[in-house]
Amino acid sequence: MRPIALEQARVYIVVAAYNEAASIGDVVRELREQYAHVIVVDDGSVDVTGDLALAAGATVLTHLINRGQGAALQTGLTYALNQGADYIVTFDADGQHDVADIARLLAPIAEGTVHAALGSRFLERRTRMPLGRRVTLFLAVLFMRFTARARLTDAHNGLRAFSRHAAEHIDLQLDRMAHASEIVDQIVSSGLPYVEVPVQVRYTDYSLRKGQRNTAAFRVAFDYLMARLLR
Repeated sequence: MRPIALEQARVYIVVAAYNEAASIGDVVRELREQYAHVIVVDDGSVDVTGDLALAAGATVLTHLINRGQGAALQTGLTYALNQGADYIVTFDADGQHDVADIARLLAPIAEGTVHAALGSRFLERRTRMPLGRRVTLFLAVLFMRFTARARLTDAHNGLRAFSRHAAEHIDLQLDRMAHASEIVDQIVSSGLPYVEVPVQVRYTDYSLRKGQRNTAAFRVAFDYLMARLLR
């Protein structure tokens, strides 16, 4: 598959959002300054997340009930592929990610060297994070190296980019947070080349409150391992 130059490509940004009224408007407006196709999947929010995303210029897809981030991302990926996306980027709704990093992720894909680019907050020292979160992520990296044979420096980073071909290989069955391990597993098992790219994650009081607790990592690992045993 020949890569498509970024200036000619249809780049779709997929944002899974659940009760993100405090941040989603700013996130969408910032994305829309550079990217025309921003898809927000409102995953059963009980606030005005969907309304604010729509007002800011996003296309909004709605889950009537909260299914989980994995299910929301799969809804967005499927929609983007059906709309003819050349490249698809997943982006968090809480304001942690820097829009400028999207171009860094897309560059190696557009050059044709890889089909997927995964953001890493550890390849450069731009990200400052709480010690507990750093330890949890280090253990998650070891877990993915053991289970999926993925030699990564970061795990569960929501900023990722895919060629259309790579996105067609992703079929998320784990609705909730274990999808982050499932994505890596599916990329590795597909045999498609991938690369890590340094990105910044901006931790704020809001994003830390919204993010999953460190203890939730055990549930994520359990769900992922059970899914692997049952398939």
